[in-house]
Amino acid sequence: MVMMQYSLREDYWDNFSLQQEDIEFIYNHLLETETPLTSKELLDLLVKERIQREKTLIDKQRSAGGDQYLPKHRYAVSHRLIFPALDWKKGKVVNVRPGNNPELGEFEVIQVAFEDGDVREYAAGLQDHLLNQPVSLAEVDATLDPVSVLREYREFLVETLEEELNKNEDFVRIAGRWFPRALLLSINIGHLNLAEAVLDMAGGGPLPTATLLEQLEMPANVNPKLLEFSMDLALQEDERFDEVGAAGEVLWFLNRLEPESVLEPPVHLRYPGMDYDRSLLTGEMQALERELDDELSPLEGKYQNLEDVQLNLIYPHWRAGTLPLSSRLRYQFPTAYEAPRIRFTLVDGLSGEKFPAWVVRPKRYVYGLREWYEKHNLMPGSRIRIRRSQVPGEVLIYPEARRPSKEWVRTVLIGSDGGVVFAMLKQTIHSNFDERMTIAVPDVEAVDRLWAQMSKERQPFEKVVVNTVRELAKLNPQGHVHASELYAALNVIRRCPPGPILTLLASRPWFTHVGDLHFRFNDTERI
Repeated sequence: MVMMQYSLREDYWDNFSLQQEDIEFIYNHLLETETPLTSKELLDLLVKERIQREKTLIDKQRSAGGDQYLPKHRYAVSHRLIFPALDWKKGKVVNVRPGNNPELGEFEVIQVAFEDGDVREYAAGLQDHLLNQPVSLAEVDATLDPVSVLREYREFLVETLEEELNKNEDFVRIAGRWFPRALLLSINIGHLNLAEAVLDMAGGGPLPTATLLEQLEMPANVNPKLLEFSMDLALQEDERFDEVGAAGEVLWFLNRLEPESVLEPPVHLRYPGMDYDRSLLTGEMQALERELDDELSPLEGKYQNLEDVQLNLIYPHWRAGTLPLSSRLRYQFPTAYEAPRIRFTLVDGLSGEKFPAWVVRPKRYVYGLREWYEKHNLMPGSRIRIRRSQVPGEVLIYPEARRPSKEWVRTVLIGSDGGVVFAMLKQTIHSNFDERMTIAVPDVEAVDRLWAQMSKERQPFEKVVVNTVRELAKLNPQGHVHASELYAALNVIRRCPPGPILTLLASRPWFTHVGDLHFRFNDTERI
């Protein structure tokens, strides 16, 4: 058997886009199976189909305009032939004469003129010849190997597939699975009203689609996966319902019964945004920004494989009962294909107690920890750890608890006039803490009033920073303030990531860097 290698052009998969034939293949496959599929599942099928289609096309192109040369056949003058052994060169028979070799018996010799001007002679009418074996494809080229293609291009191809299908109104996606819209089953308003009642009785949810369907009178002779998918689409298009399941899991919740701080960010997490010049940040400042790992900082990094992440709690998250979806922490929590809010379970790593929480993806925070913070007597600056669980939909959280003791820590005091004072006072500490970022807040309501006042007055950012530096400097004999201390203290009175603070420190002459990100404020430079 003669083995030939087929291949595609090198940039074939780099320039991949869906063709009409691809759309028809996907549509027909979903129609035949009546089973919604994920983008990755569709891609696996499509790549194999596309490769087979390209192989067939190559065969057609190579065999067009002539017959494949086989020595056992006889040919006449003007007969057009194709030669697989010569990389599918094409030629025309220009002469035929008898062969002269007693060992071979009777045969003919044909003279072939090729398209490139080359002229050669070949045997014809020979029944026993190696080239009489059919040509077979040797699948060794990576461009035509599905495993190689998917290994190298899967991420790009999935992205392209989803982009193209999202533009196509014939397809709909629910929880990462696709199906033709026209083939979905009819779900009426009565079904949706009953689903609302079921969720209402369950406290809003979350409940899987199958549980909702058990309470509805639906046809028994339909594909259950198709029925679930049809119900999912109807629920998704009704504003009363929210899909809150993690990737691969569909769970429904009543929108009106979701916590207010899930639908809208708590006031202490609201950041209006601020323009600043990141080019002013030194390498040391960038390292601190990455260490602080604020969810509002434009940080990127490959932290998917971290099983355990430690963080220092800052006031806004402590007050709101939230955690940041920062560059490190976001990989510890469930995500979703499309759902903006995800209901999951937090597990106290010390007691094993479980309690519900929410991932709010668009605003980058996790809600539902206020009672847990109070239970463990945590404070701004306390250290906690987040760890992945082996149980899907659960995340472990640990306080770095220790025996209670009295410690001198920064304490924020709010005067009757709304003035902010920082003082070193003894406080009872129940957990390990970061000395630079810990701030005791004995009167939370007074700080809340200050937040409301500052949101109305909208004091200039630089003025707030200068006043905070002045207060913190009083607590240090050298009059120095570390950048992380300033970041923690400033976030007690307004939400701000490290970037704008560090840029201000780097750009104003009245802030003098005295080493190791400690700064001294000089009033005379500001006159």
